[in-house]
Amino acid sequence: MASKHPVIATVQPLLKATGGRLIAVHEIQNGDIPLVWEGETVAGVRLPPLHGALDRIIDGVERELGDKLSALSRNNKQVAIRLLDEQGAFTLRRAVEDVADAMGVSRITIYNYLNALHR
Repeated sequence: MASKHPVIATVQPLLKATGGRLIAVHEIQNGDIPLVWEGETVAGVRLPPLHGALDRIIDGVERELGDKLSALSRNNKQVAIRLLDEQGAFTLRRAVEDVADAMGVSRITIYNYLNALHR
């Protein structure tokens, strides 16, 4: 794989954030995303399975805010809910319950934060 290629270096932060992985050109399968540079496929990206997606999204929000969801202030918990919502976390099954558990708040609190965002 052309690991020195500029497109490879460019996508590394994206791969780290999403849990995706770089795939050699000869390993690209249906569902993988080819990385094309000036008409030539230089590598591919294989996205992670949906299983564990919420955990990866939560980890990213915790990194961005600098603390675990449960340790955040009320205001930062509201920011975290906005970030999670922007990343589609609440489209996943049981996300409200799992985020509530991670924050140490009730489901009602999560719904209240989401309702405030969408007003």
